Amino acid sequence: MTRSNPSARLSAIPKTGVLRALGTMSGTSLDGVDVAIVETDGVAIHGFGASAYRAYEPVERAQLAAALGQWQGPQVEAAGEIVTRAHAALLAQVLAEDAEAGADQRAVDVIGFHGQTLAHAPRTQGTLQVGDGAALAAELDTPVVWDFRSDDVRLGGEGAPLAPFFHFACAKYLKRDKPLCFLNLGGVGNLTYVDPRFEAAEDSGALLAFDTGPANAPINDLVQARCGQMMDEGGAIARGGVVETGALELFLAEPYFARMPPKSLDRNDFAEMITLVSELTDSDATATLTAMCAAAVAQGMEHCPEPPEVVLVTGGGRHNPVLMEMLRVSLDCPVAPIESVGLDGDMLEAQAFAHLAVRVARGLPTSCPGTTGVRACVGGGVVSVPGGED
Repeated sequence: MTRSNPSARLSAIPKTGVLRALGTMSGTSLDGVDVAIVETDGVAIHGFGASAYRAYEPVERAQLAAALGQWQGPQVEAAGEIVTRAHAALLAQVLAEDAEAGADQRAVDVIGFHGQTLAHAPRTQGTLQVGDGAALAAELDTPVVWDFRSDDVRLGGEGAPLAPFFHFACAKYLKRDKPLCFLNLGGVGNLTYVDPRFEAAEDSGALLAFDTGPANAPINDLVQARCGQMMDEGGAIARGGVVETGALELFLAEPYFARMPPKSLDRNDFAEMITLVSELTDSDATATLTAMCAAAVAQGMEHCPEPPEVVLVTGGGRHNPVLMEMLRVSLDCPVAPIESVGLDGDMLEAQAFAHLAVRVARGLPTSCPGTTGVRACVGGGVVSVPGGED
């Protein structure tokens, strides 16, 4: 994986005003690539633009899955090539369509590229996201900000979650004046508690964020192995099942849930969940894994400094009515899909990295002690510009 010098001058990116940023994300569920345009100055959101999705092909998904948990070697290199190629194709498509649709608007100023997480062990080995941002910058002739997590980990942080600074901006965009939570249910669940009464995201007390526990990943793995399906579409399998409370209690006894946040997980940290339900029928096993996801969130909510006004759910889990009902029963506040306030739950993560790219370009922090446990506010990210250093 090649990089341009992270100290490269940023004259290719405007220093002031609102920028049009294009964010791209592929999550731990390994479903595909999301890209989305956000208009932002790195602090406030000024508008949202086009978005698009590209599913990973089955052979791509299989190769990425084979590389999960690995830090180096041929499978990791192959995964990096897949991720770079998939993102490049979709980014080029969106950039072309954006240019064609808005001849009178400014072109995209910067791209925020997250890459694909293969391994995450911040307390021991670090964190690994594959994909070549320098290659994307050269191919797309646009500055690319990438490798967002490494600096945070080097300074003692968990390197995740990173969307909270964008969640704070979303709360301000929505003109909220009471604490609320953003709950992302992707492969792993993560929760952001936002207090919009603070002026800035980096203010002490404005944010608390952490991974709640496994979410869609074990459910997807189970139904793919047993039923040949990518996911429990609409909660159809879980709906016919009964939760095995003994397995649920064993799950909640895991030491992770006793740790104080901030804290984070790798996709496969709870792989033994499958073993806990191995003797159950397909429907009972799926229902139990779904209940584990909801119970982990309920455990996490106990860390909120104040009861939130609402929990807004994003990520694929919000499409599972069984999971959503379990959350509503488990939590002591309203639970709603994020579309209920006019945001796009399918694109929020991609939009987050568009926003974070502008923050990096402007020298603003992207994480703080309340979000990742890092020792001080830090602005992570490597900047690659077309042609290398400008």
